[in-house]
Amino acid sequence: MTERELALIGAFLTALASPVAASAQQAPAAPASAQETPAAPPAPAPDKSGFTLFDPTPVADLRSLCTDRPTKSTSPCTVDAGHFQFESDVFNVTVDRSGGATTTTWLATNPTLKLGLANTLDVELNMVPVEIVTVRDHATGQETRQSGVGDLFARLKWSLMGDDGGAVGFALVPYVKAPTAPIGIGNGAVEGGLIAPLSVNLPMSFQLVVDPEIDLVRDADDTSRHVNTSGLVSLSRPITKQVTLSAELWSDIDFDPSGRRTQYSADFGAAWIPAAHQNFQLDGGVNLGLNNQTPGVQAYIGVSRRF
Repeated sequence: MTERELALIGAFLTALASPVAASAQQAPAAPASAQETPAAPPAPAPDKSGFTLFDPTPVADLRSLCTDRPTKSTSPCTVDAGHFQFESDVFNVTVDRSGGATTTTWLATNPTLKLGLANTLDVELNMVPVEIVTVRDHATGQETRQSGVGDLFARLKWSLMGDDGGAVGFALVPYVKAPTAPIGIGNGAVEGGLIAPLSVNLPMSFQLVVDPEIDLVRDADDTSRHVNTSGLVSLSRPITKQVTLSAELWSDIDFDPSGRRTQYSADFGAAWIPAAHQNFQLDGGVNLGLNNQTPGVQAYIGVSRRF
C-alpha cells in the first residue's frame, strides 16, 4: 500500500475511535439520591410474528432503518413485513491497473429492491441497468469500451435471531445469479451461493459483522463449476446520533482449476440518517485493494429509502 493509503486508513480509524476516547474523559455520573424513584423496566418488544406481506407491520412498530450498505457487508436484518426498501449506488467507479492496462468500471446506479414477506423474511433483487467498462492498453494507448446491463441477482434473507432486538443477529441468505449481462460484462453463467451474516453488539456502541460466503461459479474454460469463498470482518460505530462510520477487511478466494485467484481489500464507509427522516439514508465509501489481484480503488456514493 502507498503512504497516502496508509495515512487514509490511520485517519479513518482515528475518527472511528475518537468518540470512545472522549467519552472516557467525561466525569462519572453523580449517584442517584435515596429519594429518586427507580427507573421502570423497559417495555417488552411487540409481538410482530403474525405480520405478513398482506398484513403489513404498523409504522409505529417498524425497526430502525437497517441496510446492506455502505461497504461490502451484508447485515442479518430484514425489511419489516409488507414494507419495501430501495438501496442503490448513485455513483460507483472502480479503477484497476494491472496486466499492462487500466480497467475502469462505472455503474450507472446499482439498485437493490427489497420486499418484506414476513417478520423475519424478505426477498431482494439487484441488477445494474448500465455498466460501462473501459480498458486502456498502456503499451499501445488503445482504448476499448463496452456497456450493457449487469447480471440479475435474486436473494432471500431469513433472519434466525436478532431482528427485533438482542445483542446477536444471524441470518441465512441464499442467492442465485441469472446471466442477463452480455459477455465481457458478465460470464454468461447461472451461479449461486449462500451468505451467513453474523452481527454482535460490542461495548461502547461498536458493532461487529462477520460475513462468510460460499459460491458455486463457472470455470474459466466453461467445462464445469468450482467453489469460490469470500468473507469479511466489519466494525462500525455511530459517532453522532445521525452518522455511523464503518471499517472492514475483505477477502475473496476463487478456486478455479486454471489458477487460484485471491483478493484482499480494506473498505471504509460512512452513513447519515437525518433526524427528521428516519426512513432515509445517504452513504459513501472507498475500497482499497491490498494486493495486485484486487482493483486498486473503488469509490461510491449511495442512497437508501424505506416505504
